Amino acid sequence: MNPYLPAGTVYGVLLNFRAELDALAPQMTEPPYKAPPKAPILYVKTANTWSPHGAAIALPAKVPEVEVGATIAMVIGADSDVEGFVLMNDLSVPHASFFRPPVKFKCLDGFLGIGPAMRDAQEVSDPARFKLEVRINGELRQSVDFSQTVRSAGQLLQDVGAFMTLAHGEVLMLGCGAGRPRARVGDRIEISSPGFETLSNTLVAEAA
Repeated sequence: MNPYLPAGTVYGVLLNFRAELDALAPQMTEPPYKAPPKAPILYVKTANTWSPHGAAIALPAKVPEVEVGATIAMVIGADSDVEGFVLMNDLSVPHASFFRPPVKFKCLDGFLGIGPAMRDAQEVSDPARFKLEVRINGELRQSVDFSQTVRSAGQLLQDVGAFMTLAHGEVLMLGCGAGRPRARVGDRIEISSPGFETLSNTLVAEAA
């Protein structure tokens, strides 16, 4: 069976975990925004970033390490409902600010690991019960509990739908938890969650 790949645009979501939002709260009253965001903050993971399960992801020489953004994403169905869920690894070049969608840090070639299969939404009673683990070279480096999101999966879908229409096959991530681990060339990253097939990618050096 061929690995799953999205049939439409993939959207990431910033600041959808309470710990991350709380950590930045003191800065949110400062210029230029002077208030916390009222709507979900989205960015696009362009098609050049997509790396299927098992693929090697090349890091440019100027990027000595990456931040691992383990998450679960909703796959949109024909009626703008949720058709299924898939594991994703939203890799980023480490950077300090999350106030503006950091496209130049997130849209490098290959910087989105995509789980091998979509899990049917009918199998999922409550996405808030999702838990995932990140292992780098077999060592547990992060655990993510999706009961800690600012917006639940349903609320996120509703709030995004208030200002844009998501088409069949498009993908909306639920956000990445705080304390994201970092990885370097040679590292094998595995993201697992009960009910999902494990997502695995290895980081390699970009060819000269």
